[in-house]
Amino acid sequence: MKILVTGGTGFIGSHTVVELISQGHEIMVIDNLSNSRSNVIGKIEKITGSSLTFNQVDLLDKKKLNKVFSENTFQAVIHFAGLKSVEESRISPLDYYSNNFNSALNLLEIMDQNNVKKIIFSSSATVYGDNKQTPIKEDSVLSPINPYGRSKMFIEDLLRDIYISDNRWKINILRYFNPIGAHHSGLIGENPKSQNCNLMHLICQCALKTVPVLNIFGNNYPTADGTGVRDYIHIDDLAKGHVASLEILNKSSNNDGFNIFNLGTGNGTSVLELIYAFEKTNGIKINYKFSEKRIGDIPISFADVSKVKKVLKWQAKKDIYDMCKDIWNYQTLN
Repeated sequence: MKILVTGGTGFIGSHTVVELISQGHEIMVIDNLSNSRSNVIGKIEKITGSSLTFNQVDLLDKKKLNKVFSENTFQAVIHFAGLKSVEESRISPLDYYSNNFNSALNLLEIMDQNNVKKIIFSSSATVYGDNKQTPIKEDSVLSPINPYGRSKMFIEDLLRDIYISDNRWKINILRYFNPIGAHHSGLIGENPKSQNCNLMHLICQCALKTVPVLNIFGNNYPTADGTGVRDYIHIDDLAKGHVASLEILNKSSNNDGFNIFNLGTGNGTSVLELIYAFEKTNGIKINYKFSEKRIGDIPISFADVSKVKKVLKWQAKKDIYDMCKDIWNYQTLN
């Protein structure tokens, strides 16, 4: 298939592009490079041994986006592009609603005009908010507690409405839990231009001595060791989940053309457990201290993955130690 990947130079997008190329798909990447780097294209080409078509396009620029579609014939779109920092979204909610929703709206309008009606949407477990049900199922109540999560939920609602109006559309929504790790080659990983507040990145910064101590926000949650629990998934497994999603998208009939899947491991790992796993895997001591809980942080979040196993025949294969090994390999090489 010829597939358009928006945001394909970002963390999740780049790893997914590698996996799609390895499966024989022809890929075009578009990205505005607002939070990623153009040299990722060369690294993808080195990993895959294939040339890759890239266009620097902002999805808010309908004229440029329409030109991409008018000059190419795509069978499907995978939509990653968007702002993605929870903390930043609280500071600049207008940016998040405007950019994320309007980008998706422009893309879907132009897809419809060009009769491209297959899309995989990169959503997030943040749409579940402080869900009391764990593990979290796809039919759980959505209650996002930050503008980033709400922007994802609004796009999900838009996609659902489009499918209800025209079931020729084939739509898969993938709700990611916590992607970490890096490609085993060490060539690509998470390297945003904006400040990265993800836990694993901060652990690596402590290991590199660029940050003296890791702040753990809260140690009195109702968990085994008092620290927050999350479902961490290796980025390579997440990328393979997109390939599985694409395969089922092609097989969808008019009666099952709209699906939502959790992509996670189905297991929860606490902050302290992640730190200890990193220390054990890489032989590096991480200095940490406990600080006050942050507003909006939830105690526990991990996925029910029974649906994705049954329908997509996919499940995560790599464990927390693989994630710690590969992210440190990427950090030390780069």
